[in-house]
Amino acid sequence: MPDVLWDDVKDCFDPETEGCLPDVFVKGTNIGDWQAFLDLIPARGWWSEYAEGGSVLPLPSAERVLSRPPDAECPQLRVRPVPDMEAIFRFLSDDEIDFDVDLRELQGQERVDLLCDFLRTIGSHLGKPVMMTPEGMYERPILGYEVESGRVVFLAGRKPV
Repeated sequence: MPDVLWDDVKDCFDPETEGCLPDVFVKGTNIGDWQAFLDLIPARGWWSEYAEGGSVLPLPSAERVLSRPPDAECPQLRVRPVPDMEAIFRFLSDDEIDFDVDLRELQGQERVDLLCDFLRTIGSHLGKPVMMTPEGMYERPILGYEVESGRVVFLAGRKPV
């Protein structure tokens, strides 16, 4: 049985009313968590592309990318766990892993299942909750990976963990 049913989330996944790029994040992280996430990418065989200032570069260590000067441009990492589903990670701080997904790529049960698998994989690997909210609305969770249950759950109307 799926973690989350399309019928439950479809209104929250409407790019016309909710915006296209919800925020997804793991709070309470550190450089070790970032490195564990970066190591997960090749271990899972996910396609990725790391870029700084418009230049595509090899994926650096978490320590290197998170110790850049404060005035340096924020690098981004594009990850595709499956074709036609991209997550864009930004290295804003070591205490939160945050990324965007595109709701236009996540329409229907099959695509929601793929998103849930991606969130579950990250959350279980780090042993931390993963939350998804509408863009800029951290107080309004839509989905979340719960460590205790090992599942992604529909959270609309509940407070973030």
